Amino acid sequence: MKNRIIARVGVTALAVLGFCIVFTGLRLGTAGSYYYVRIDNSKIRENDSKGGVVDFKGSLDYLYTLPAYNEKGREKEITFGTSRQLREGAYLKLSVSPLRGVVEWKEVEYEELSADVLEKFGK
Repeated sequence: MKNRIIARVGVTALAVLGFCIVFTGLRLGTAGSYYYVRIDNSKIRENDSKGGVVDFKGSLDYLYTLPAYNEKGREKEITFGTSRQLREGAYLKLSVSPLRGVVEWKEVEYEELSADVLEKFGK
């Protein structure tokens, strides 16, 4: 009886701890992966509130839907929002959270891309 109670408390504590780690990571944008895109302004569209991108601040005026590649060169089509039109041909590193999608992006230099990603971009 005592062992059952200890086991239940232990399982519950592990479940709560796991939930906290995942929730905190998702909220901070750290639980996820990185993808790389090359900006193609022919793939931009104006954001409309029915577009499926949650924009609580109202600052995501544009949406890009582009092929993105992880470090190993695996492709995934990703949609992300921006407040302005981005520089044609720029390379971006996207932080992608499993539930929230793109939580952050930053421009990176060509030299920072992995060989597998460079191969996908054709250079």
